[in-house]
Amino acid sequence: MNAPAAHQAAERAARESYGRLLAILCARTHDIAASEDALAEAFARALERWPADGIPAQPDAWLLSVARHRKLDAWRHSRVQDDATQTLLLLAGEVDNAAGTEGAAVPDERLRLMFVCAHPAIDAAARAPLMLQTVLGLDAARMAGAFLTAPSTLGQRLVRAKARIRAAGIPFEYPQARELPQRLQDVLDGIYAAYGTGWDDVDGADALPRGLTAEAIDLGRILCSLMPNEPEPLGLLALMLFCESRAAARRSETGAYVPLDQQDPLRWNPDLLAEAERCLRRASEMKALGPYQLEAAIQSAHCERRVGAPVPPEVLVSLYEGLLALRPSIGAQVSLACALANARGPDIGLRALEAIPAAEVASYQPFWAARAHLLAAGGARAAARQAYDRAIGLSSNAAVRAYLNAMSERL
Repeated sequence: MNAPAAHQAAERAARESYGRLLAILCARTHDIAASEDALAEAFARALERWPADGIPAQPDAWLLSVARHRKLDAWRHSRVQDDATQTLLLLAGEVDNAAGTEGAAVPDERLRLMFVCAHPAIDAAARAPLMLQTVLGLDAARMAGAFLTAPSTLGQRLVRAKARIRAAGIPFEYPQARELPQRLQDVLDGIYAAYGTGWDDVDGADALPRGLTAEAIDLGRILCSLMPNEPEPLGLLALMLFCESRAAARRSETGAYVPLDQQDPLRWNPDLLAEAERCLRRASEMKALGPYQLEAAIQSAHCERRVGAPVPPEVLVSLYEGLLALRPSIGAQVSLACALANARGPDIGLRALEAIPAAEVASYQPFWAARAHLLAAGGARAAARQAYDRAIGLSSNAAVRAYLNAMSERL
C-alpha cells in the first residue's frame, strides 16, 4: 500500500477521533499526560505499520488498542501499582462504552471532551488551554497568544493541571445535562480561543492546523443546537461568523496585512454576515445580555460599512464600556481607548491607554500598536516609532510585522 494513503488515514483519524480516544484513555486513570503519550505513540506506530500492513478496517479501534497496551507496558515496568492501574489491567480487553448513556447529553465527541475539561475542580485558568491541547492537540507556542501568556508559563500551567487531575483523582467523565450550564462559560472561552488560535501563523509554533477556524465555528453551531435557550452560544457563533466573513479581505493580493478600516467590504462574505446577524438577533430576543453578544454587536457595527453606514464613534464607545462592565479584560480596555480616540481625539485615547497598569500590558502587542498609532496621530513621532518598535518585536505574525514596520517608516 502507498504511504500517502496511510498518512491521510492517520491524519483523518487524528482530526476526527483524537478527542474521543483521549477521553477513553483518560476515563479510568485520570492521567491526561500519560494518555497523550500513549496516543502519540499509537499514531507514530500507525505511520510505521499502515503503509506496510494496510489501513485497518477500524482505525480508531486499532489506535486505541495500541495506546492501551503502551500504557499497560509503562505501568508494568514501573513500581507504581495503584487502584487505577489495577482497574486498567482488569479492563484492558474490554470494549469501551465511554460514549454511552451518560454522555448522550452532548452529541459531539470533541464538544463532550471540552465539557470534561471544564470540570470545576480543575484550575479555572487551565480549563480553556487544556481543551485546546487535549481536544485539538495544540502546542503551548500556538496557544499562548490567545491567553496572553508566555508559552513556557502556559506549558507549566498545563503540566500542573494534569498533575492535579491525576493526584486528586478528578473524575474524567462525561458531564450530564444538568451540569452543562455551570461549565458553559469555560467551553465558550475554549471554542473562541480555538478560533483565534487558527487565525494566523505563529512564529516558533507547530504548523497551523488546517481548518481550525472552521472547526471552531462547527463546534459553535453544535453548541447552539445543544443549548438552544442559551443566548451566549449564539453570541459567540455570531462573533466568529462576523470575523470569518472578513477573512478574505485581511490580506491583499500580495499577502500584505490589511487592517479592518482599510478592508474592501466587497470582499466580505455576505452569507456569513447574514448568518451572523440572524444569530445575534436570536440571542438578543432572549433578553439576557452577555459579553459574547456585546463583542458580536461591536463586530456587527463595524460591518455596517458594507452598506455605506459607518457606525457613530460614540456608539462603539458605549459598546466597549458595556463589555468592560460585563467582563473586564486588557483587550477590551485597549479597544475602548481606540474607540475613545476615534470619538474624542488621540489625546483622550492615550490617556485611557496610560490608565492601564503598565505591568499588565508590558508584553501585550495590541497595546503598543494602538499606542504607536495614537502617538503618531498626535504628532509625537519619536515616541510613536519607539512604540512601533515594541509592537513589532511582540508581533508573532510576519505580515503584521511588515505592516507595522511600514507604518513606522512613514514617520
